[in-house]
Amino acid sequence: MVANLYFGSLEVTKDKYQERVSPYSGEVVSKVAVCDADDAKKALSIAKEASKEAKKTTIAQRCSWLLDVAQKLRESKEEMAKTITDEVGKPITFARVEVDRCIETLTIAAETMRTMHGETINTDAMSSGKKTISYFVREPAGVVVAITPFNFPLNLIAHKLAPALVAANAVVLKPTPEAPLTAYKFAKLFIESKYAVKDALSIVYGDAEVGSALVTSDIPRVVSFTGSVTVGNIIAKSAGIKKVSLELGGNAATYIDESADLDLAAARCTIGAFINSGQVCISLQRIYVNAKIYDEFASKMAQESKKLIVGSPYNDETFMGPLINDEACQRAMKWVESAISEGATPMLAPQAEGKIFYPCIMTDVRDDMAIVCEEVFAPIVSLVKVESFDEAILKMNNSPYGLQFSIFTNDLKLTQRAIYELDAGGVVINDMPTLRFDIQPYGGVKLSGIGREGPRFAIEEMSEIKSVVIC
Repeated sequence: MVANLYFGSLEVTKDKYQERVSPYSGEVVSKVAVCDADDAKKALSIAKEASKEAKKTTIAQRCSWLLDVAQKLRESKEEMAKTITDEVGKPITFARVEVDRCIETLTIAAETMRTMHGETINTDAMSSGKKTISYFVREPAGVVVAITPFNFPLNLIAHKLAPALVAANAVVLKPTPEAPLTAYKFAKLFIESKYAVKDALSIVYGDAEVGSALVTSDIPRVVSFTGSVTVGNIIAKSAGIKKVSLELGGNAATYIDESADLDLAAARCTIGAFINSGQVCISLQRIYVNAKIYDEFASKMAQESKKLIVGSPYNDETFMGPLINDEACQRAMKWVESAISEGATPMLAPQAEGKIFYPCIMTDVRDDMAIVCEEVFAPIVSLVKVESFDEAILKMNNSPYGLQFSIFTNDLKLTQRAIYELDAGGVVINDMPTLRFDIQPYGGVKLSGIGREGPRFAIEEMSEIKSVVIC
């Protein structure tokens, strides 16, 4: 099926299309319109005009819009899930979960918008003030540019489109090149809805040229990007004076305390390290284990990992499918080979078949090895022995990233310390750091980004506060 672009509500074909092949089978699964900078500029121009009309619409209409899309998505769940599996190789069971989460994200955004409001201000609270009628209201920012990644090609679009549109903005979406058809089908649901705001959503495709035209333009007031630190850094430097929300890389870590439930910890850490083949910003990459229970935990996690079914993403039982492309698979093997050459030991031998990279657990890992210093974005996890939580905290925080960390413990004092001492945007107690609920604030510190997602928090990012004083 073909993914055309949309200039607002107008679907447009192009002279040239590129093929997208399945990372699992190598078969052509979609074709996408080839766009250029002029297409991006045209979409922005349409969005600029559309934002004026969007501002006039009611909250009721925009909430109905999102709920209508959610219902249409519910009705086409299996088709959308298969499209995700076709384009990025996500196991079908987890593709269905992503569709369900997307429906929830749309619903939460609509429900949240109904209760978003300003506040009255007591201007006579200070001696320099006086009694007035003063308050603030939230208004749409205007035009939002949304740039999304491949690992959650549907729900991460929803985390940008839903808050932006329900807050009365116009949006230009540039989805990942790896899943254009997923984005096209989703955008089409918005554009064809009976509640749609005319021309409020456009979709263009492309890489650096199109992205640069969108980001550097004076038209957008907000740029919301999820992706690599490298690209995020470019956006931050080139965007100019506008709001920039960046959800970037991570190097998620956890600590396993001697008081922890080791069966629970091993089971959850296995999922956290290997779900979506490790292609998650908060994929568990570093596990710091108290020396007293290191061997026992390592054995339990190895056993849990051996239970995972790896193979065709079209089988309901499959837990892990392929990595996104050959380059990702080759890079993963280089990470492991480099660590082994530096003295690390694999508990599960590194194994790859085509683009499928099997779960890999590394031991004897040192702090200076790249495999724990950088984001691997692959199904590789390192177990590091520590003598105490004090040592673990130092090692966990000694990273340029700070997206999410976790700790497994039944010690209340350690729980309190973890919450206050770990340098991350999120801290999870007694579960994997890969845990995310779509309703929560989500984002990182340090190189992991700027701003927060989650419907309420993204609506705040994508709106402006206007102060009013009546004397």
